[in-house]
Amino acid sequence: MPSWLVPRGLAGRRGFLSCAAAVPFAAALPGEARAQAYAPLIEDLVVQQVPGAPIYYVLGHPGVPNGTNQGHTSNAGFVVTDEGVVVFDTLGTPSLGHAMLQKIKGITDKPVRHVVLSHYHADHIYGLQAFRDETGAEIVAQTKALNYTAAGNTDDEAAAPRLAQRREALAPWVNADTRIVLPGVVFQVAAEIRLGAHRFQLVYAGPAHSMSDIMMLVLPERVLFAGDIVQNGRIPFMASAAVNTKNWLAGLQEVSLLEPRFIIPGHGKPATGAAEAISFTDTYIRYVRAKMARAVAEWTEFDAAYEATDWGPYRDIPAFGASNRGNAYRVFLEIEAESLAAGDTAKPAQ
Repeated sequence: MPSWLVPRGLAGRRGFLSCAAAVPFAAALPGEARAQAYAPLIEDLVVQQVPGAPIYYVLGHPGVPNGTNQGHTSNAGFVVTDEGVVVFDTLGTPSLGHAMLQKIKGITDKPVRHVVLSHYHADHIYGLQAFRDETGAEIVAQTKALNYTAAGNTDDEAAAPRLAQRREALAPWVNADTRIVLPGVVFQVAAEIRLGAHRFQLVYAGPAHSMSDIMMLVLPERVLFAGDIVQNGRIPFMASAAVNTKNWLAGLQEVSLLEPRFIIPGHGKPATGAAEAISFTDTYIRYVRAKMARAVAEWTEFDAAYEATDWGPYRDIPAFGASNRGNAYRVFLEIEAESLAAGDTAKPAQ
């Protein structure tokens, strides 16, 4: 077990930790050649600071990754301590990861010591390649992240098909040289990084949006990097077999239990209170679940149920066209499975 990472209990749960096997990676190139290996960005990253704290973040564009937004749709951030930097998520292309690393170097000469991944989806991890090549940082994630590249993974976000799709959709920022980097250290339920005067509480909140969702609470400032458990003002992606909306709702309630003073979501604008932060995601998930639960209870076919649902409150939200129908269908299947598990198989009277 690394000396800097300790298992910890949270809300009555016992945490466990294990070290993953070392992951082979390409040797780092000389600095100048390395910088030239990344396609230049159209738009520079804008780094913002949490008021009164050595905590920084960058905000992605709304919508889905495409050439116009250069794949920059997720949020990420970093914390500067007396003994080094802790990064949370690395953005959606190696170019973005490299640009983020340059921003860090412009703020501090302290080394990047740890990179924590909220979950293994492409828009949060492709920038990891730059951190692997250019720093000696330890890469930390929840243990299910190791399944991302596993043979036979049929998740909608499985590594190989997603990388192929991104190489087409996000060229030249994702290209033939882009590769997946897995974590070097994993934990199961909860763990804590101690660095300088700071503590970083890592909390497993999945399976929810993905199999490996985690959040990171930074102490003493009580700033929460919530990952994609919290998404503010953007239709969340739920069209995956890994999604569990009941657990997701529980994860949103855990945000409140952590009592953060400032919340940086995986997508969308930060918030200064838990209720404000979780409201959009919580309300959307409950809305979709309620509409699909009624359809399942009444034995209504999905297509008919979807067309009959009033999506007006969400139709103009970014990513609605790309995600909403798939989300509804996945929730429809999830509630069907819940109904079968509960033994509720009787068809209502016509």
